[in-house]
Amino acid sequence: MKTLAQILVVAGMATLVACGPSAEQKAEQARLDSIRVADSIAAVEAEAMRVQDSINAAMAADTTAPATEATTTK
Repeated sequence: MKTLAQILVVAGMATLVACGPSAEQKAEQARLDSIRVADSIAAVEAEAMRVQDSINAAMAADTTAPATEATTTK
């Protein structure tokens, strides 16, 4: 009974090792992961640029507003 259990454990481990991803599958997964990371970085940079553009637009609007009011009140 003990021997049978040991054989089954060894056979199960061999099956798990044999069913693992091949080198091609690992290379493809690495390529997909690098694309995903690059897309994430691009999305973060685009969001940062959008935020900076909003800040710049708000600052431009704020700096022109007092000048416009000063010229119309005189």
